Amino acid sequence: MPIDQSLVGREFPPTRPYAVAEEKVREFAVAVGTPYDGGSVPATFPIVLAFDAMNQFLEAEQVELFRIVHGEQRFHYERPIRPGDVLTATLSVASLRQIGGNDIIGTRSEITDAGGALVCTTTATLVHRGADQ
Repeated sequence: MPIDQSLVGREFPPTRPYAVAEEKVREFAVAVGTPYDGGSVPATFPIVLAFDAMNQFLEAEQVELFRIVHGEQRFHYERPIRPGDVLTATLSVASLRQIGGNDIIGTRSEITDAGGALVCTTTATLVHRGADQ
């Protein structure tokens, strides 16, 4: 069944606060094959929070994860992420269109620090495969 167009513009509750720990940054860097010297957090690290926000969205809308293909991900920074930051992500549905029995969902996740300041915005394109695919 296609995803309802009324989702466009809807914002979902923020994720639980995530404390950026040096150890977690190192683990992430190793997992993605990026050098980490204790300085800058890898540029794709916000996917940790964005993925949590996406899973909350999929669960709330009862969309099965196995039907999702990740199409694109972008990151726009206001400032670097640092170990010690406590961050949350708030996902909203930016766009939705149907092509060939699939839903193409555009999401936007705003990642903010403990003071509420915007740190990074991530956008993603998710392809929700139709039931017959």
